Amino acid sequence: MTARRQLVLERVLRILRRTLLTVVGVQLALAIGMSLVDSYRRRGKKPKPFPVTPPRTVPLGEGTVTTYTFGKDLYEDMLAAIAGAKKQVLFETYIWKGDAVGERFKQALVDAAARGVDVYCIYDGFANLVVSPRFKRFPPSLKVLRYPVYGAGWRFFDLGRYGRDHRKVLVVDDEVGFVGGYNIGSAYETEWRDTHVRVTGPGVWDLKRAFADFWNLHRRRRIGHSERPLLLETASTWEPMIRFQRNVPRLWMFPIRGMYLEAFNRASRNIWITQAYFLPDQQLVDALRDAARRGVDVRLLVPLKSNHIVADWISRGYFSQLLEAGVRIFRFKDAMVHAKTATVDGTWSTVGTANIDRLSLQGNYEINVEVIDGALARTLEEIHLVDESNSIELTWGEWEARDLHRRFTESLLRPLRPLL
Repeated sequence: MTARRQLVLERVLRILRRTLLTVVGVQLALAIGMSLVDSYRRRGKKPKPFPVTPPRTVPLGEGTVTTYTFGKDLYEDMLAAIAGAKKQVLFETYIWKGDAVGERFKQALVDAAARGVDVYCIYDGFANLVVSPRFKRFPPSLKVLRYPVYGAGWRFFDLGRYGRDHRKVLVVDDEVGFVGGYNIGSAYETEWRDTHVRVTGPGVWDLKRAFADFWNLHRRRRIGHSERPLLLETASTWEPMIRFQRNVPRLWMFPIRGMYLEAFNRASRNIWITQAYFLPDQQLVDALRDAARRGVDVRLLVPLKSNHIVADWISRGYFSQLLEAGVRIFRFKDAMVHAKTATVDGTWSTVGTANIDRLSLQGNYEINVEVIDGALARTLEEIHLVDESNSIELTWGEWEARDLHRRFTESLLRPLRPLL
């Protein structure tokens, strides 16, 4: 290669690098700017009341499943379970606010430990960076694992060590377990619409094992000191209608995405989904489109405005494909819907912590309960219809009539999809 050709090549590469950096910079600047403006507009605004479904219990094999759609109802039963604990409490959450509700849970756990109950707690360090350090000081009677803000250490390129602990789990005395979308905090008690379930029976063992596996995988090991492993007995019975699907990034296990794909591909009657942040990969989009085209009643319920405006804009980038295929899209108004649920054909259901986005399905520690039971599916369908009564359906005409700047923003933010 002559010196002249080499100089031309270097100039071209330099222009390409600058162009790429400029495009990425514009996208990130737009995302940050949108978030700041949205945060400013939300100051002092309170969500409006929304319809809720009272807790409802259905039998499931040798146990039961209870659904919750209002934080106050859920927190009362969780705190009552902790107050009645006799042997052990396993508590795990993504966000644990240091407000009045957070203090109630902290005191309940401290009180349980004071009367001799074995109390284990896990919370995500990154999600609680803004929580007061004072709140995050716990007495030695509680065994607490703070999942680190940065867990890769010197393994910079080990992507399996970057996932967050996005799970929300409570297990008390092998008798009762709770799992779902609710974090711990005052806003979630009355202002957010979410879904959680309470499980009794043999399924509790699987939820307990999920907690213990996470604790043992991440417990601190230092020279001269190591947190004790959490040892469990093996359950003597299985509940065939219930399974807990766990994403474990460290082990490159991501079964929740496969669970969704299998259910969508088998659907023959209906697929009703509620998602806080709907940012699927193309294969999941195609599964929903294919289902709609073969006559399945596919409905997607998302927030009209979520707490993450950038996620909202990127999510809208999928709407054209879905609406064109016949998927109905409902937007929950006046409050944040944070639920992660789906029901298929009046038989299959899931409730859990995983959003249908890349962070949840291929990045974070997540847990969803998968249930094959008609009674629970009917309950979730009824909940979905109540939520639809507080929603605005997006029509094809309305979507096609959106203005140019909205189309431009959706296109500009599209390359950020793999990051969310």
